This record gives sequence, C-alpha cells and structure tokens, in this order.
Amino acid sequence: LDETADLLIAGGKIAWVGRGAPPEEPASVLRLDGLTITPGLIDLHCHLREPGYEDSETIASGTRAAARGGFTTVCCMPNTNPPLDSPASVEYVLEKAKTEGAVRVLPIGCITRGRRGEELADMAELAAAGVVAFSDDGSPVTDPQLMRHALDYSLTLGLPIIDHCEDTSLTRDGVMHEGRVSAWLGLRGMSAAAEDTMVARDIALAEISGARLHIAHVSTAGSVELIRHAREKGLYVTAEVTPHHLTLTEDRVMGPPAYDTSAKMNPPLRTRKDIAALIRGLQDGTIDAIATDHAPHAPAAKLCEFAQAAFGIGGLETALGSLLALVRSDDIDLMTLVSKLTLEPAAIIGAREMGNLRAGTPADLAIFDPQAQWLVDPEAFVSRGRNTPLAGRMLTGKVMATIYAGNLAFKDDSLPLEVKKARQAGMQR
Repeated sequence: LDETADLLIAGGKIAWVGRGAPPEEPASVLRLDGLTITPGLIDLHCHLREPGYEDSETIASGTRAAARGGFTTVCCMPNTNPPLDSPASVEYVLEKAKTEGAVRVLPIGCITRGRRGEELADMAELAAAGVVAFSDDGSPVTDPQLMRHALDYSLTLGLPIIDHCEDTSLTRDGVMHEGRVSAWLGLRGMSAAAEDTMVARDIALAEISGARLHIAHVSTAGSVELIRHAREKGLYVTAEVTPHHLTLTEDRVMGPPAYDTSAKMNPPLRTRKDIAALIRGLQDGTIDAIATDHAPHAPAAKLCEFAQAAFGIGGLETALGSLLALVRSDDIDLMTLVSKLTLEPAAIIGAREMGNLRAGTPADLAIFDPQAQWLVDPEAFVSRGRNTPLAGRMLTGKVMATIYAGNLAFKDDSLPLEVKKARQAGMQR
C-alpha cells in the first residue's frame, strides 16, 4: 500500500483500511495528517542483555527503546549470562517480556552449549521452548563439522541458523577494519577476508544440508557477492545489514574525537566501496533485511582506551532516522526500506502474520514524520546504553508513535490523542 487512507484498530488487530467513515465508531482517534504509517518494524538482531548484564540493558529498557524507534518486534540474541542454551533460560526471557516488555520479544537460542563452540545445545528443546532461530552471535562456530550438524538439526526443526561469520584467526586482537585508517591510527586491523571466508564456508555447508542459513550483520563487498551467487544457485540463504554499516565508514574512528570508542563494533565499520555493495545488495534483493545489532554497554565499557573498549553500539532509537537518509539520497526508495524492516524479516522467522497492514493482522504500527529533524542526545535515550557514534548529529525522520497489539507503546508528546467518539481518523501511510 502506498496511499492516503484511514485505518481502524479493534480488538488488537487491524480491522479496516480505507477512506471515509470506518465500519464502526472508534473510541479514540489519532490524527496523523502528513505523517507516515508503516507496519511495526521488526528487528531480527538485538541484544537485550538480560539475564546477566542488566547494567547495560534490561528487557524493560530495551523494549522501551525499541518502541521509541518504531519497533514492535525484537529478536534477542542469546549471549546473556546464563546464555539462552536451555529451556529454562528461554522461558525466563519470555516471562520477563510478558510482564515487563513494551513490545514483542522473540528469543534466539544458542547453537552450542554456553556458546563455547564445543557441542550442540539441545536444539529441539529450545525450539519447543519458543526460540525462533539459533545463533552463537558474538562468537562464530569455528568447527565446520559442528556447524554442519547444527544446520542438519535446524533443517528438521524448520528454524534458521543465524550465522556470525568471522574467522577469528584473522581478527585476533583486531579492533577496527584493516585498511588505510587502521594503519594511520596505528590500530590492529580486522581483515574483510575474515568475514568473507566464513561466509563462503557456511554457504557451502548450507548447500550440503539444504538448511536455512541467515548471515548476520553483513559488512563486506565480498560477502555480498558470495550471498548473491548462493541465491542465484537457489540456496536458502538470507542476509541482514545494519544501519551503521550502511551509513558510516572506518573514517568515523578518526573522530572527532580521534580513537572514538563509540565507533568500535564487530564487524567493524568498513569502506565506501563496501557501503556501495551493501546498498546494491538491498536494491537487488541479495540482502533481505535491515537489523540494528543493538549492543548497549555500561559507560565503563566504552570510557577507556580504544583497544580495551567493548565492541558494539546502541541502535534501536536511531535506526529509522539514520536509514531515511538513504531514501533522501535516492540510494533506496521508501517502499524498499519499509520492506527490509517489516515484511522480509517477518518471512525469515516465519511470522507471516506480521509486517503488513492487512485487515485481521496484529495492529503493530510505526508512525513517523519523515520531515522532522531531531538531535541525537544519548542522555535522552531510554536505553541504558548511551554508546552511539551519532551523538550530536541531526537526523531527519522521527518516530512519533508506536502501536503494539492495538495499544500505544510510545507516543511523542506533540501528537494529540482524542479520546472521544469520532467519525474518522485521517491517516497517511
């Protein structure tokens, strides 16, 4: 849909989309003239840190941050303490999300016990507990035979493997992309080949098994080409890219300030050539989804020397504002951007009732002003993580409200809500 229309919500679902008087009288009205409504955004890859690292984030704070960013569904990675490698830990996250979450939380289970890469977790039990995929994110499965077994088991369970592709023998002690900037700053680099070689290996293993392989946080031109070739061969390989890998380069580490730890992440920020390849991958369908890889940290983890700083940035509250810059520059069109944040990630996790605006589907909506400018102030974040390389930057495109299951999960104070009988609500999508 790409039109001006009215939208009616009833019973937590989208009841009607059209023009003129709705089929039943609404009890309250949001007037959204000039704003844009999309399906609620779906994040395939974020870190809520709970259990174990509540000083960095909690399920409560992380889902509130998601709502402020327009996300109504977040898939949380299992690198917690304890990790999500048992039904009990998965059930803990689901119960916490039920009682404290502002939006939907879908847990991702570990591939291996403790994420140690030594033996498979009980993937069948994790699937029964409610995970939507398997990953050892933050750590690659270095043993190819173990990864092959994981792919075989995931195929029988009908769930994807979300793959952290990194040959750690090529990135050991590295802190940023290996290239011009790392040499200039005297920092140990992380070669693009470390990602490319692992992507190639696991695509080959996926071809043997026929399993569903999803490549997380793609960052290199080489990886894009490998994924494109796999898809041309008909393999069930999907991929995601992050907002920061689409909009920032290795130069951001140079500052200001120089050696900026807020720009330290894994995979690292790459080159303009890599960004161009990632954008082409979005345009031609090689890359299916955009995921935040939201990785909040307590201040002490970043307020230190670059080499000692933790990898990762917060991204839920700035994602849409960052990405809309690609629409204004004509790198991608708005319909493609929305698809990569809604419909296509929903398909990857088999949630086909999400990511659209059809009548009868859950009333999960993101509402944003594409023209509103706002200053990124980490102190105003609701996430506990203040670590962002966008601090002080002016973004254009602001989330004004998020509706999850028919209820307001977030509303900007400037947006009026009429709680009264009304004939219709003018909404532009």
